[in-house]
Amino acid sequence: MSAADTRERGNRGRHRRAASQRVERPSASTLRADLTASVVVFLVALPLCVGVAVASGVPAELGLVTGIVGGLVTGLLPGSSLQVSGPAAGLTVLVLEAVNEFGLGALGVFVLTAGVLQLGMGALRLGRWFRAISIAVVEGMLAGIGLVLIAGQFYAMADAKAPGSGPANLLGLPELLIRTARSPQALTAFGLGAGTVALMALWKYLPPKVRAVPAPLAAVALTTSVVALFGLSVKRVDVQGLLGAIRPPSLEDLGSITNAGVVGAIGTVVAITLIASAESLFSAAAVDRLHSGPGTDYDKELMAQGAGNALCGALGALPMTAVIVRSAANVQAGARTKASRVLHGVWLLLFAALVPAALGLIPVAALAGILVYSGWKLIPLKELGPLWREHRGEALILVATAVAIIATSMFEGVLAGLLLAVAKTAWETSHVHVQVDEGSDRNGPLRVVLSGNATFLRLPRILDTLEGLPKDRHIELDLLDLRHVDHACSTALTNWADRHNKEKGVARVLMPSA
Repeated sequence: MSAADTRERGNRGRHRRAASQRVERPSASTLRADLTASVVVFLVALPLCVGVAVASGVPAELGLVTGIVGGLVTGLLPGSSLQVSGPAAGLTVLVLEAVNEFGLGALGVFVLTAGVLQLGMGALRLGRWFRAISIAVVEGMLAGIGLVLIAGQFYAMADAKAPGSGPANLLGLPELLIRTARSPQALTAFGLGAGTVALMALWKYLPPKVRAVPAPLAAVALTTSVVALFGLSVKRVDVQGLLGAIRPPSLEDLGSITNAGVVGAIGTVVAITLIASAESLFSAAAVDRLHSGPGTDYDKELMAQGAGNALCGALGALPMTAVIVRSAANVQAGARTKASRVLHGVWLLLFAALVPAALGLIPVAALAGILVYSGWKLIPLKELGPLWREHRGEALILVATAVAIIATSMFEGVLAGLLLAVAKTAWETSHVHVQVDEGSDRNGPLRVVLSGNATFLRLPRILDTLEGLPKDRHIELDLLDLRHVDHACSTALTNWADRHNKEKGVARVLMPSA
């Protein structure tokens, strides 16, 4: 090849690379689709942002701040193209516990730290490893969150204060029902909340033209109108104003965390980090199945979530995750690029800045009803039956994780679920087969062959078999077919051979070479 040909080939290569790096201008149809989708997502996100904030025990505006950051910051960053981030019902219980224990000022510290940890995990390319978390643990986590959320929001539906912990909320429900039945005001509020739940559940059966309005928005608008029309005396959302609600963390907040307990604070941060990351990345996997566009880069998405949470923490707002409800609405509304999720953040910002007083018209019972329905949707009732029939161990892990979350806390419950999943996997992968061959000669050696994986979990069975053999026989223990022998088994089998030799028997152990 001549020098001229080489130069010409190089020029063509550079032209191709330049063309591939050129950013195509979006078409008018793409812009229209993204604009329409952004409005739909905004209408879905608005009541959920406010509801999650109120249920978390923080000012309603902080839910909007997290939604705004999820759109304007996380929405611009690479990772996933169509999933939408904001405050999620899955972290409501954890945030409420943290605010009650450490105070509202500590929330910013926790969320900021969790965001930094997410950035670090993304930089270390740990995002893909979240796909290795047992589905049973994740579904059990969501079920536990859903049950605790429902129990807590029943009190909000009756304009009452919840006792606090998950078990206390559940045990206090009978008393709540009695008090509600005796109080006309509480009964009115509970009726509004129950009506909201019914409307959310029945919305999918209404005509398509009606369903064009998102169910949460329709429920809030309808209940707010009923309260205003009939002048009902029920509790409404407390409004502080966007700037008044923002409270960056300070040194005093660090001091209050230290006084309340460093171990508990660390557990809260770890729980926020792991749950927010897992929920976001599982949501990304689900959203990728809904569209045919580019798939999610899990490490970049984890860093995008971390950047958003770091900023939310600096503003003293709620933690964010990618939310499947808003993301699915975005895809189903025809979004094509990330512009739709960025614009939804713009609409949230304009609403919070221009008409914040509108929040003060919303009855708390309606928001509680939306979250009761959201909590119910978190419980995997349809999956539990088939899971029990096909994989009972996984079903037990799911139930145990949910019960542990209700009985203890979010972090401890998830940790218990993970430990159970690891123990189950270790048990299932440690199958070992013990075969005893006496041979044709009764006076000859007994041959014991072990195959599979010899771990400490199967050691009792192995030793029971060996110790049941005649003490005075020559025994040949063949371990050559074992795929794995852990240290505990190796040591125990060697000790057994030594004891057998001392008892007038002869033991020969055939070990696999290192």
